[in-house]
Amino acid sequence: MSVVGFGVDSFFYETEHPDFLHSFFSTISYHTEPEGWGTKYTLLMKDLYFNKLNWQDASEALKNVEEIRETLSKIPPSEVIWDIENLTKKPPYGDKIPEDITNLAAYYTTERGKAFLTLLRNARKGSVEEKQDGTIGKMG
Repeated sequence: MSVVGFGVDSFFYETEHPDFLHSFFSTISYHTEPEGWGTKYTLLMKDLYFNKLNWQDASEALKNVEEIRETLSKIPPSEVIWDIENLTKKPPYGDKIPEDITNLAAYYTTERGKAFLTLLRNARKGSVEEKQDGTIGKMG
């Protein structure tokens, strides 16, 4: 199985399965961008998701990550969006959400317990520190 994650230079912040990462971005767009994908958080939703995020824009993207975290932390995990192109699609595990996941900010975590929003923040910080563009890429 190939995994995906956030890349900055030689650093790779693994988020695991591509469908789960797409769900993460689908959930962000659905709950924070009423006008559609990339209309509010262009740097993350268009630049990073479809191409790359220039390191010069990473500081602004960091602010976006914290705004997104704040918004998603107020929404219950039952409001997850698996695929914004097909809103009827459900996660493969259905409605079985662990009790410790109480909001959408905490919903997206790796098997090791790292929150996607934390990985995204760390990758953006690394982008600023290393003066390297950020990407989403595959490994394996």
